[in-house]
Amino acid sequence: MINKSRVTRTVAITAVALMLAWPLRSSATETPAETPLTVEQAIQLVRENNPALKAAADEVKAADARITQRRSAYFPQISASAGYTWLDPVSEKSFGGEAPMQFMPHDNYDAKVTAQATLLDFGKRGSNVAIALSGKKTAEQALELSRREAAWQTVQLFYSILFLRENLRVEEKQIAALNKALEYSTKRYQAGAATPFDLFSTKVRLADTRNRTLDLEHELRRSELTLRRLTGIADNAPLKLQGSFAVKPQDGRAETGLVAQALAQRLELQLSREQETAAKLHRSLAGKEGLPVVTASLSYGVSNGYQPDINEIRNNVAANLHLEIPLFTGFRTSAEQQERTALARAATRRRLDAEQLAKSDIAETLHALQTASEKMSTTEVQVQQAELAAKHARARYENGMATALDLLDTEAALSQAELARLQAAYAYMLNTYSLKRTTGEIFW
Repeated sequence: MINKSRVTRTVAITAVALMLAWPLRSSATETPAETPLTVEQAIQLVRENNPALKAAADEVKAADARITQRRSAYFPQISASAGYTWLDPVSEKSFGGEAPMQFMPHDNYDAKVTAQATLLDFGKRGSNVAIALSGKKTAEQALELSRREAAWQTVQLFYSILFLRENLRVEEKQIAALNKALEYSTKRYQAGAATPFDLFSTKVRLADTRNRTLDLEHELRRSELTLRRLTGIADNAPLKLQGSFAVKPQDGRAETGLVAQALAQRLELQLSREQETAAKLHRSLAGKEGLPVVTASLSYGVSNGYQPDINEIRNNVAANLHLEIPLFTGFRTSAEQQERTALARAATRRRLDAEQLAKSDIAETLHALQTASEKMSTTEVQVQQAELAAKHARARYENGMATALDLLDTEAALSQAELARLQAAYAYMLNTYSLKRTTGEIFW
């Protein structure tokens, strides 16, 4: 969103921390044979090379794996085990002075395969799977949201660089005019037709313009550094951009239709709805924690210790049916239900807040677009008037009919008018993309 009170030569860029800076490359390093980069191509490079987007894609894969983990509860859990135990003493008994009879061996061998499955849990497994599915959907929406935010940041950087380059061109034009005025003032001063004040006034304005140029060059370098980092463009590769601010204001769009579009397409709203769904699923699962669970197991294996030959290895089978009913959990179950209920209410309120924010963003962006459109019309008239005034001032100054201050004032007014026109076109361009962003429209 473009702030109306922002100074024209200052560009607010949403960017992360910058790496070490390198010298700004001039346009002389760019040859006509090099392919210029459009904003769509820059966005595509960001989607392909940005590490944050790759990390978000990995999170989607992790969420998909969690679904498989939750679904595993529907399948039997099969395990194998084997063991050896040596016992001493063992149970034995003598009959009529005969050798004692052992009821268990000293060496005990056991090997078995066990299958265990949950037969009934009153929907707990289904709730866990639904939560995992919701988690994957949330991860996918977060990935797409990250892509759109990266695209929006790229658009800001792309047009900010174009704006700064045009801004520098205007400042360089003013520097050229001031240098010419300084040359005239010097000649007039040497001829005794101008005062030292006229000469120093020109030098001061020239120095001030050069200072602004240095600030703009620094801001341009920061923007180019960030764009290179996002797109993965090499440090030694030229950064030639293809784009302009030659836009024609369009007719206003109905706010009601845009709000409906935002409520249906905006990813932040979809994400908040999915989070609300997940919170309700967690609340439902918490309500089932106090219900019984029925499990069954079946084991097949071999072991010794059976009469009449306790050392003989024999086959054996074991079946088990288990019922577990939570009676008292130290108030953990009720507290968890209260927690999940509160979190579900919070998720609903966050969704409502996201919907209200979408409506506010659309209204603000539409107003900014209208403002920028009106400024484009008014600044065009201002530039035409300033150009005419500057032309007359130069002619009067060369003929000795105007002072150096008069000339400098008209040159400064022309520069400010051109910057205002450029700023209005820049604001309109960015707010056009901002409107697409606030409505959830894809713009690449």
